[in-house]
Amino acid sequence: MITNPIIPIWLMLILCVLILAMKRKGVWSFIRQILIVLLLFLINLRFMVSGDNMQNAALNVDVTFVIDNTISMLAEDYEGENTRMDAVKKDCRYIMEQLPGASFSVVTFGEKLKQMTPYTIDITMIQDTISTLNGQTRLYATGTHLNDVLKDLEKVLDHGRNGYQILFFISDGEITDDSRLQSVNGLKKHVDAGAVLGYGTAGGGAMKVLNFSGEEDPPEYLTIYDENWNEQRALSKIDENNLKQIASDFGVDYIHMEKQSDVESLMASLKGKVENLPVERGTQGKGGYEDIYYLFVILLVLVMVWDFVCFKMRVQGRS
Repeated sequence: MITNPIIPIWLMLILCVLILAMKRKGVWSFIRQILIVLLLFLINLRFMVSGDNMQNAALNVDVTFVIDNTISMLAEDYEGENTRMDAVKKDCRYIMEQLPGASFSVVTFGEKLKQMTPYTIDITMIQDTISTLNGQTRLYATGTHLNDVLKDLEKVLDHGRNGYQILFFISDGEITDDSRLQSVNGLKKHVDAGAVLGYGTAGGGAMKVLNFSGEEDPPEYLTIYDENWNEQRALSKIDENNLKQIASDFGVDYIHMEKQSDVESLMASLKGKVENLPVERGTQGKGGYEDIYYLFVILLVLVMVWDFVCFKMRVQGRS
């Protein structure tokens, strides 16, 4: 279940408080007033539930998630000891909720780029794909080569689709080889909107990793040896300079993600941009969202009828 407020929640809260401030006389009259205000608030939230095999209104919008799936995304430096990847999964779900009807695709990278899903309105498939991302294993990882990734990404984005192109490049920006990030100016022409979302902290975080996929033993912290050959936990630190340069290459904003609300203003802007784009009605797909706020409208009508009847009886009793 998701919400898609009709007017901003903060504004609705102010209106509700103002209505309640005009307290009606009589206990039951005030109770009905509270019920009416509560139902108005719930209607404004516009609750929506997911449904399988329902007819969706498909936007002519393609959203590409390019997700860093390297070991460094397992660093535990998001809101305490949560991993960066935990935050990515939560934030991607939020982004999808804000763009119902859009087509989504998931692209991941470690040392190489890999398109995990084609563009689809089946958000269940996209969510399931992202939920499987748990970083690379110790024996498989060979480092992050962002220059090669960006060059290959240009080929993926040039996919021949003519819709409105939104891209979210999600990474900590860390490069583990000795190369310096190079600009790829050809990327900008493939993107209409989006952002580079940066995860991690300057202080860095330690990473728990598996040696190989399917290992039964619990993951252990990745360690390195310092110059005196003392073993210590490896730390991954965000590289915002790299992320800002990538954002410049795409022609989009860079956002340092420290909490989900950091992307809310961007999503509000994107929703405004896509509202007037062409819509393909009757597209079959799984994982669409269906409005259920009409249920609260029915309850509101019943309460208002009850209130009207009580008012008429009170007036007649006085006459």
